[in-house]
Amino acid sequence: MGLPALEFSECCLDSPQFRERLRSHEAELEKTNKFIKELIKDGKSLVAALRNLSAAKRKFADSLNEFKFRCIGDAETDDEICIAKSLQEFATVLRNLEDERMRMIENASEVLITPLEKFRKEQIGAAKDAKKKYDKETEKYCGVLEKHLNLSSKKKESQLQEADSQVDLVRQHFYEVSLEYVFKVQEVQERKMFEFVEPLLAFLQGLFTFYHHGYELAKDFSDFKTELTISIQNTRNRFEGTRSEVESLMKKMKENPHEHKNISPYTMEGYLYVQEKRHFGTSWVKHYCTYQRESKRITMVPFDQKSGGKAGEDEAVILKSCTRRKTDSIEKRFCFDVEAVDRPGVITMQALSEEDRRLWMEAMDGREPVYNSNKDNQSEGTAQLDNIGFSIIKKCIHAVETRGINEQGLYRIVGVNSRVQKLLSILMDPKTATETETEICAEWEIKTITSALKTYLRMLPGPLMMYQFQRSFIKAAKLENQESRVSEIHSLVHRLPEKNRQMLHLLMNHLAKVANNHKQNLMTVANLGVVFGPTLLRPQEETVAAIMDIKFQNIVIEILIENHEKIFNMVPETPPSNSQLLLSRKKSTDSKPPSCSERPLTLFHTAQPNEKQENRNSILNSSLESVISSNVNSFLNSNNAPQPSLNSSDLELEVIKPNRPNSLPQNPSPTSPLSPSWPMFSAPSSPMPTSSTSSDSSPISSPLRKARALYACKAEHDSELSFTAGTVFDNGESLIRREGAGQCQAPHGSRSWAHFSAWYSGCSSWCVRRMGS
Repeated sequence: MGLPALEFSECCLDSPQFRERLRSHEAELEKTNKFIKELIKDGKSLVAALRNLSAAKRKFADSLNEFKFRCIGDAETDDEICIAKSLQEFATVLRNLEDERMRMIENASEVLITPLEKFRKEQIGAAKDAKKKYDKETEKYCGVLEKHLNLSSKKKESQLQEADSQVDLVRQHFYEVSLEYVFKVQEVQERKMFEFVEPLLAFLQGLFTFYHHGYELAKDFSDFKTELTISIQNTRNRFEGTRSEVESLMKKMKENPHEHKNISPYTMEGYLYVQEKRHFGTSWVKHYCTYQRESKRITMVPFDQKSGGKAGEDEAVILKSCTRRKTDSIEKRFCFDVEAVDRPGVITMQALSEEDRRLWMEAMDGREPVYNSNKDNQSEGTAQLDNIGFSIIKKCIHAVETRGINEQGLYRIVGVNSRVQKLLSILMDPKTATETETEICAEWEIKTITSALKTYLRMLPGPLMMYQFQRSFIKAAKLENQESRVSEIHSLVHRLPEKNRQMLHLLMNHLAKVANNHKQNLMTVANLGVVFGPTLLRPQEETVAAIMDIKFQNIVIEILIENHEKIFNMVPETPPSNSQLLLSRKKSTDSKPPSCSERPLTLFHTAQPNEKQENRNSILNSSLESVISSNVNSFLNSNNAPQPSLNSSDLELEVIKPNRPNSLPQNPSPTSPLSPSWPMFSAPSSPMPTSSTSSDSSPISSPLRKARALYACKAEHDSELSFTAGTVFDNGESLIRREGAGQCQAPHGSRSWAHFSAWYSGCSSWCVRRMGS
């Protein structure tokens, strides 16, 4: 029920019903007054709470902005970069949101608190003042009326008339006050319908504006949120693979820690207790020691793991001798004495165990010098990149593409190991392997076929993308620019051997088809990278650092899949330099430089810009084989210094874009430059006088050049040799021959002779080297 209306006509009568209705209006005003008072109080509390909330969220945003992710490894993937920058993005969004909240809070006082306080003071307060005035006039009127009615009728007429007029004045004033009060009460009741509600509406509008701003921020954040979600999923997938690899390595280390030592620049390193003389006697101080055989340098760092800090300054000495300490000569066990060149006296050291002492003494060439080289933990597989290998891979790919390319989890779901091995044994059978018409039977599950394909690639003697290129591919994936990554990987792929590149091309074409059907098989490019990265680019040393680089292996595979047409069908714009090729030939398995007998014979060519490129490989290979086979013995006999024996297995040839004249000498002299016994050398050109007339038919028309040589000593180290050289000209064959011999400059002073020759013909220059001659 609503409030009853107050009629102005009833103000004169002032009936009990009128008074009752008036009191109901007064009670409603009092209720409204209390409500507004509480609402103002709650509004101020809300504003204060919003300020505190905003301050807390800003502090939270500042904490997010200040935190920086540090990933394991020397570079981050795009996904890790996206995740690392997500905290700053979160902080930016929160700050933006809080800026809008502060604007809402500042407006809250103006649009909510102030209008409510004004309505309460000006309107309800005015109604209260009118009520006080009305009550006062009521009391006055009633008092005058009672006094007037008590006048005696015996009073004079003039006195009675004066009293009547006075009562009429009081009654008229009361009536006017009553009308004003009723008017004010009804006015306030009507005003509260809009003057009270309107500020609340304005406040809610501010809230809506704030939330709408949050909605707009969410829309703007949507793209980054999607990208971040994908990056998080990719990182989680990589983590699962990395975690299993690290856990497997940990178990291997637990079972046999000495079999999985990391490659170190030091021959031996570890903790030793060193005897030190003090004023009160001797003490044994724990040191972390390293020893390098080549420099005979021992470094001792006092360190205690319990305190977690160094206990003194580092000390380095040069080893003179190492002797095992007899047990009966000292109370401590596992001791040995070290004499230093640059420090007087004997340094007594205590190893952690008898085995540890033996290893230290071996490293320092002590009395028990049994050098313990690490075993190669890479098992040689029986799979090869031959006709059988290509046939197996093609059959597996054909089976997958024809009847299983849409299977969910393709290549991720593994088959039963026994069936995989059985299928591989059938495929690798020489009797049936070369039969291209034979397809894999439909009885074999797709997961078994995909597992067989991956297993065969893992059975290769080395990864398909080769150990020596593994670090180069990883570095390429770590480049900041995507275009640079693709370009560098493009160049590296074309440095792979032909069969490796062909197999990789075949595989990437297939994986691109698999990725094109990712809506059905759920195998995106990123998922395929996770599956094939560790297989095609596995590292030679199984370390935690190598496992942490698996994510970059995956990126390399993703780039190969996404850009397979360009990478495999187009020649890189910038061919690899000779120095890069030399580095690429060095095997990463060697912990020291290869011995003289292991160093390859390599053919270098300095290309000229206008040379014709046709039929260069076939001409070079055929000519080189004929010249080498007919002149090896004659050249070896022509040198005074003894030369190592040579057979066909000693030669490892590499031809780099050769260009040469249309014909080569059929019967080269014993001084032919194609002898396989030359050392490594580089030949920078320097112009010499030539004939003023020249033509393409005159091969001697190009400027003559001098040659410099670098030699590798036959001893256990690499050393530069000094030499002298003479020059012989043979105009008939357009040859320029140079010979030189050098002596090693190393401290041992052994004589290690080397010979080299170079010949230049026409616009072409050819250099043949053999390291360690």
